[in-house]
Amino acid sequence: MATVTPGMPCWVDLASPDVEAARRFYGELFGWTSQVAAEPEAAGYTTFRKGDKAVAAVGPLMDQGRQPAWTTYFATADADATAARVEGIWGKVIMWPTNVLGYGRMALFRDTTGAVFGVWQPGSMSGEEISGAPGSRTWSELLTRNPEGAKEFYADVLGWRSRDTRYDSGNYTIFEIGDTATAGMMPIDGDGWPADMPPHWEVYFEVEDVDATAATAKRLGGSVSVPSTDSPAGRFAVLADPHGASFSIITSNPEYRP
Repeated sequence: MATVTPGMPCWVDLASPDVEAARRFYGELFGWTSQVAAEPEAAGYTTFRKGDKAVAAVGPLMDQGRQPAWTTYFATADADATAARVEGIWGKVIMWPTNVLGYGRMALFRDTTGAVFGVWQPGSMSGEEISGAPGSRTWSELLTRNPEGAKEFYADVLGWRSRDTRYDSGNYTIFEIGDTATAGMMPIDGDGWPADMPPHWEVYFEVEDVDATAATAKRLGGSVSVPSTDSPAGRFAVLADPHGASFSIITSNPEYRP
């Protein structure tokens, strides 16, 4: 089993009201194959693979009040200790640490700014087997109305330090462990943002052609929230699947260093 540095993103999964439809949509969009968990208690939880590598997963919505969404999980050496830290600084524990069929131990939280994320304590599965390649997760980004609160929260919970940068569109924060970038943060601030957009973690998947992938998503019943746009990090677009789950695609600039 590969080891994952605590605090680094290590897995993403989708909660969907129609797992079979999600398998078809993302399978055609990214060239993923599906491996449905054999255990009945897994409720059809499906691992997506690019080639022979696990890249993501989809499972059923477990709460009728929850909206379809992608969740980013960060590695932890001790899910219970992480849950205690979250609770101790006024975050919310949505799901207390739970063993997952020997694969690992997971928990779900809401940070103090309102965004949902998870942690994964590896067992027999460490998480994603590739990242940064076409068809795999390449970046995770927090969108929030309280960036200063988020900096304090994730420093306490995951040991991140933060580094602010300035783009034409405003401030952007890089979260780091040591000298390694773990994730980013964009403030929801200004007239360009929907008034009802909730704080959330956005998942970016690497693709070879952003424009063609966005067109395919629309053909498959998805939608485009932000059309293809050039940025220092690469050309990107924000999409939603047919059930409304938001995700982003990007063709990364190989010369960009966060």
